[in-house]
Amino acid sequence: MPTLTWPNKDLPAPQPASPFRDAVITPQGSPNPQNSPSNRLYLGDNLTIMAALLPEYAGKIDLIYTDPPFFTNRKFPARIGRGEDSRKPKDWLLAEGYADNWHSLDDYIQFLYERLSLMHRLLAPNGTIYLHLDWHADAYARLLLDEIFGPESLLNEIIWAYHGPSPIRTAFNRKHDTILACTKGPGYTFNADSVRVPYDPTTVKTFAASTKAGFGKIPDLQRGKVPEDWWYFPVVARLHNERTGYPTQKPEALLERIILASSNPGDLVADFFCGSGTTPLVAARHGRRFLATDTTFRAIHTARERLVRQGTAPFELWDTPQSGRHPMLLQGVFPGPEKSPSPGSFRAVWCDAPVGKLTFELSPRQIRLASREFIRYWEVDPGFDGQTFHSAAQAVLPVRGGELPTTLPLPQAKTGRPIGIRLISNQGEEFQVVITPP
Repeated sequence: MPTLTWPNKDLPAPQPASPFRDAVITPQGSPNPQNSPSNRLYLGDNLTIMAALLPEYAGKIDLIYTDPPFFTNRKFPARIGRGEDSRKPKDWLLAEGYADNWHSLDDYIQFLYERLSLMHRLLAPNGTIYLHLDWHADAYARLLLDEIFGPESLLNEIIWAYHGPSPIRTAFNRKHDTILACTKGPGYTFNADSVRVPYDPTTVKTFAASTKAGFGKIPDLQRGKVPEDWWYFPVVARLHNERTGYPTQKPEALLERIILASSNPGDLVADFFCGSGTTPLVAARHGRRFLATDTTFRAIHTARERLVRQGTAPFELWDTPQSGRHPMLLQGVFPGPEKSPSPGSFRAVWCDAPVGKLTFELSPRQIRLASREFIRYWEVDPGFDGQTFHSAAQAVLPVRGGELPTTLPLPQAKTGRPIGIRLISNQGEEFQVVITPP
């Protein structure tokens, strides 16, 4: 088989990161974990994180969906405003999303080559990988997959078709992505009955009208059919209910079909370019375990918000020393119990937050955030140990209308134990506060 070559093609031994468990998040309404949760979000460079995962996960991941940069040589901002006119992009409130910029095509191919090779090592012997790209680089990626997984590994070349406005006037509008599905070996999972769709109404009418339709073969019209290798799902548009504002977000229905077809409940699903977190969200919804990584904190936090909103099973947030994440530690000032706003509570005021003054009111069983106009997410650890943040209660700004909840319970809080609070501002800044009640 032909192989792809480029200058400096190499597979150097990657230097593993040193990930550490930063937080355990138990969404409200989900059971408290008896042991360490098996679901994980990792912040950092996926090359070094995958290298660090090899000792524990080599040959153990059942399904990988990977949606890397497409070699568009563009920067993609994130929308962080609410209630904006989607027809006036100049008025949108934006923040940094992610960059898809490259010095050359050779650099991009080397980037993919190194990461796909590690994914191959992590994938189970009967596992499946779905590589999601578009016309910019899918032809090169096919040759990389042939080299790494073997030319016989291709299960499907799936076309995801969608519609939307386009500025192109000198060619046909480019309105599809390509998803290359490859298996690592025999015995792979494919749950045909889990992804069946209804037959087209015209097909049903045809079989009802003639016994000769289908050359004598009559399908089970009630059961439906396995989808073809071209799929139509609408993109997550500006007014879509799923929209998070994170760029190039993929629709949940797309990931649902992939996860239901190529994994079983309890299987481990991974996404090493998780972006807005659609893969871990859908995996958790259907009883799969997940590993997900991204290099930007905005992506990992977006995934965290979505998992918390859904009330999934507990999950862990892992960080790396190289991620660049530095939560701002805020110092609290107590005015004293004589100024308590109500019996049995006291007030702590922080004046050094860049977003403004943050005021908290505590009682034995709950905590209230008195100023919320700068905050989109906050969570509480009722017994912070100074190392791992055990988030037992969370509040998330609604995607559409509504306001951030200002009161959270303090489950299992004990007198004299430090209370940890983490907050995320509208601009993506992270703050941490530790209160030791008098």
